[in-house]
Amino acid sequence: MIVSKVTVTALEKIQDRVFLIKCHSPYLAKNFAPGQFANIKVSDGNFPLLRRPFSVCDIDGDEVAFMFAVHGAGTEILSKKRPGDELDLIAPLGKGFNISDDYDMSVIIAGGIGAAPFPFLTRALDRTKLVTFIGGRSSADVITYGLQSPKIATDDGTLGFKGNVVQFFRIGLSQFAEKRIKVYACGPNPMLRSLQALLNTSGIAGELSTESAMACGFGICQGCPIEKSNEDGRYLLICKDGPVFDAKDVVL
Repeated sequence: MIVSKVTVTALEKIQDRVFLIKCHSPYLAKNFAPGQFANIKVSDGNFPLLRRPFSVCDIDGDEVAFMFAVHGAGTEILSKKRPGDELDLIAPLGKGFNISDDYDMSVIIAGGIGAAPFPFLTRALDRTKLVTFIGGRSSADVITYGLQSPKIATDDGTLGFKGNVVQFFRIGLSQFAEKRIKVYACGPNPMLRSLQALLNTSGIAGELSTESAMACGFGICQGCPIEKSNEDGRYLLICKDGPVFDAKDVVL
């Protein structure tokens, strides 16, 4: 983990209010792992006060990319960055995905902007043994950037399967009969809770990338607790112990 200033090389609009910001950083390009994140200071002044956490989306050569959706003042400022601007960030942070070869198939499941960490993970996985499920409220909320032949679900049926992505995955489980699979997921908490219940009752291995507002990003402020599932009364920190957790280990 280091505090560094990196140079913005590009800002691309992926779709309505969803952007990809690319930065030049040979150090981070070599040291990021899929599922880790950066805590980014989005402005040169004191507003917004807190940094914003963003999963590493992809790496290409010495360029590191972060995907984000504009939801408030911080991300609005970030969406105005231009090539040549500097970003002050702390990275790499957190624990990423545990990529394992012990399974017959890998399955990516994402909802909305939860697709952000998966282009980088897709590069790291064996693509011949990878299936991807993507969901959104409507076709406008489905993000497929950098993903491999995603199977799509929308709540309103405007694209692909009509229903949520967990329902779509549940229906598609028959294609994995007699195979050991591992799921990698990111999305809104209701989606992750539903998926977690399915994984744990079905005995399917899975890792969940969680989200939280963060101040420090590395455990000092204790501001992003998540409850452990073993009922010992202890909590973990999303920034330090996560953001990726085994589906059996936490209460969402």
